[in-house]
Amino acid sequence: MDPPSQARTALGGRGTPMIRDLVLGLVAVAVLTGATWWGFDLPARYLAVSVALYGLLSGFILHFGRGHLPGGELGPANQVTLARATLIVPVAAWVPFASSLGPQGQWWIIVLSTLAMVLDGVDGRLARVWNSRTEFGARFDMELDAFLLLALSFLVWLGGRAGPWVLLIGGLRYLFVAAGWVWPRLRGELPQSFRRQMVCVVQGVALLICLGPIIPGFAVQVVAALALAALLYSFGADTLWLLQRDRRR
Repeated sequence: MDPPSQARTALGGRGTPMIRDLVLGLVAVAVLTGATWWGFDLPARYLAVSVALYGLLSGFILHFGRGHLPGGELGPANQVTLARATLIVPVAAWVPFASSLGPQGQWWIIVLSTLAMVLDGVDGRLARVWNSRTEFGARFDMELDAFLLLALSFLVWLGGRAGPWVLLIGGLRYLFVAAGWVWPRLRGELPQSFRRQMVCVVQGVALLICLGPIIPGFAVQVVAALALAALLYSFGADTLWLLQRDRRR
């Protein structure tokens, strides 16, 4: 039996329908955000923000997933990515209430984010093993990574760990996309790059270090600055490659 058939059998015949996956994801988000809200005495608005974020995520999946996924099902790899999302939503929902982020909250954010980052290596491997790589899956994974970095950047800044310049770590990718609206050449497809993947991992690890309550302030500044320098170099290399692509044709 080939891997895709094994996957379908393991998931029960035709696999788990997309709506069922989203409902299960909502249950996971409700449990995690509820525990976070109760454990850290956050305002009730935290729950509302979490539900709103998951609603936006579900809308993204339904809009871009249907018609681009075999059988209209997420499949094992995207299910793992959705599981990552249920860990990221409680983190991102804390941003408007970052003033209440004490040492215990920082450790909780680090735990959830670390789990999400570890799972980042699982979904891609599943997609390769079951030969189920799709354009939607790649975009889902990428957008989730970018959103986590943006949320962590805000938490580092609003938590008083670094100045507003640290937002560039999470926001540079969105600035790059916006620049592509002005300069269409920047919207070109980039080749696969190990450098790009490693720099993304470095950004996540660096932001978690910056959130660590035991990390002194000067070390936070150094770690964040080095991470941002690596990110600027990576985006600079990609920008240069895209601008020079037409000359190579």
